[in-house]
Amino acid sequence: MAEAVAGTRPGTDRARVLAWLREYGVYVSVLALLVFNVAFTPNFLDAANFRTQLVQVAPIVIVSLGMALVIGTEGIDLSVGSVMALAASMVVLYLGYGAWPAILVALAAGALVGAAGGGLVAYVGVQPIVATLALLVGIRGLANVLVPQLRDFRSPTLITLGSDSVAGVPYVVLIAAVLTVAMTFVVRRTTFGRQIVAIGGNRVASELSGLPVKRLLLSVYVISGVLAAGAGVLATARLQAGDPTSLGLFMELSAITAVVIGGTPLSGGRIRVVGTVMGAMLIQLLQATLIKHDLPRSWAQIVQAVIILAAVYAAGNRGGR
Repeated sequence: MAEAVAGTRPGTDRARVLAWLREYGVYVSVLALLVFNVAFTPNFLDAANFRTQLVQVAPIVIVSLGMALVIGTEGIDLSVGSVMALAASMVVLYLGYGAWPAILVALAAGALVGAAGGGLVAYVGVQPIVATLALLVGIRGLANVLVPQLRDFRSPTLITLGSDSVAGVPYVVLIAAVLTVAMTFVVRRTTFGRQIVAIGGNRVASELSGLPVKRLLLSVYVISGVLAAGAGVLATARLQAGDPTSLGLFMELSAITAVVIGGTPLSGGRIRVVGTVMGAMLIQLLQATLIKHDLPRSWAQIVQAVIILAAVYAAGNRGGR
């Protein structure tokens, strides 16, 4: 008996380590990067640097919040970067009618793309990765057709939205923070949030229990599309230019990474909002650290790939037990 117990201990210890990493690994990683930068990166503690990091991470956070909902249902949305580009095109094309009408059109475009993806997944039965991959390609092409090159513009409203602040906190950061709080409330305190988690946990059981699974899936993809469009609007406002060619490139990978390393499993059934935000912070800090130490951004992409594999491995071990 003693030998049997002793024989199971290494596996038990390994499982505990993996479980601990799933819960707290992203927080430890962010803390480690902060300590490294404080020690070895000149001027890292400057207020201007912190402001820059927060402004740059805000769009990643916003897109990742929508991605977390989708992944929570055991889906995925690869179209978010292209939706950002489409939103930039809409802002440029409709700015002549006023800044707010242009913003509303951009958000509506995001909702339509989300509805297209959600409709294919929920009502047609197309796999999420296939449906949203098609949208990734098609919507990016549409954005480039509408606005084929970088186009500058001047709009007092968008200048305010992209660069002004309240009590020293940029509007883009405030918007990301408000959306984070709202998403946390939705996931933890509302029936809608609990139903989304239930679908990810067991879709068949959710259907048998009477949940409106198809309508909920459609809603999740629409929310993801609107949030991606909102991130595109904020990025466009900060740049004061519409650039559908490059805006949002690889954003889907950053969002998926943030969600997965934040503790939301690709198998669905759980959504970690705060962990997702910390995952986005980790990605931004990693990229900034490499740039500040004169390393190419491609290294950040390599490390990001390793992080995704590690997170998926940890989640897979949980599912295998």
